[in-house]
Amino acid sequence: MEEEIQFVLDSSKENMDKAIAHLEKAFVKIRAGKASPSMLSNVMVDYYGSKTPLSQVSNINTPDGRTLSVQPWEKGLLNEIEKAILQANLGFNPMNNGDLIIINVPPLTEERRKELTKLAKSEAEHAKVGVRSSRQEAMKELKALDLTEDFLKDAENSVQVLTDQYIVKIDETYQHKEAEIMKV
Repeated sequence: MEEEIQFVLDSSKENMDKAIAHLEKAFVKIRAGKASPSMLSNVMVDYYGSKTPLSQVSNINTPDGRTLSVQPWEKGLLNEIEKAILQANLGFNPMNNGDLIIINVPPLTEERRKELTKLAKSEAEHAKVGVRSSRQEAMKELKALDLTEDFLKDAENSVQVLTDQYIVKIDETYQHKEAEIMKV
């Protein structure tokens, strides 16, 4: 009996961990004013007829907080990479100097900061939905275990405590990202 309850709690915790991991991955893609190679993570380059992630055909560096440099492994790819960055519609204007592509990351406007904050809030809400659906799934599994009423109440309380902890963790992660975005 105890093992079955523990299994349900462990699988629920694992699913909630996945929701947090997904949130953190989503937050990495939301830029906060300083240049980061992850800003180009969605850029796909036409590499010999197939769409390939930019990071697999070049080195992406940040020489300073406002600049990205993309150095392709094959010089023939410079124009393709430049085109792919423009097509990704990231708001960047790449400059090709013959050896590498330099991207000056413009400072965020107040309006853009607010948009990014809304996007981060939306991602946090998605993570909360994931945590709540994990709780719902755990509750279903517990009811299917044919437990006594006291065992069922205790197990449901454990799931709720776990859920509350993860919701707080999501809120803290969001508040940290919001402060990072709004910092000028």
